[in-house]
Amino acid sequence: MTDQPTVRLSVPERAKAGEVIEIKVMIQHDMESGYRRGSLGEAIPRDIIKHFRCSMHGETIFAAEFHPGVAANPLLSFHMRAQRSGMLTFEWIDQTGVRWSKQAELAVE
Repeated sequence: MTDQPTVRLSVPERAKAGEVIEIKVMIQHDMESGYRRGSLGEAIPRDIIKHFRCSMHGETIFAAEFHPGVAANPLLSFHMRAQRSGMLTFEWIDQTGVRWSKQAELAVE
């Protein structure tokens, strides 16, 4: 996948201190396993995202490692306890080391 993928985030803009919030992230990516064949029988090369990380203030909130069996357009949902305001950074790394990232601000009251 050569184009910049579409990234969708679902992050509340505000949360009360101590509140547990749900975060959802989706990256549009084909996640080709390398096991499929094209219409002419040719092997479709492997092209997957390997790692995902969500962090705030340099601290990892959630991380995941992907493998060839993960479906296209991976959607992740996880929870965190809102403790202080800051920027959430979401980062994906593919098998060749290409990185994509997106940020979302979280205000804690």
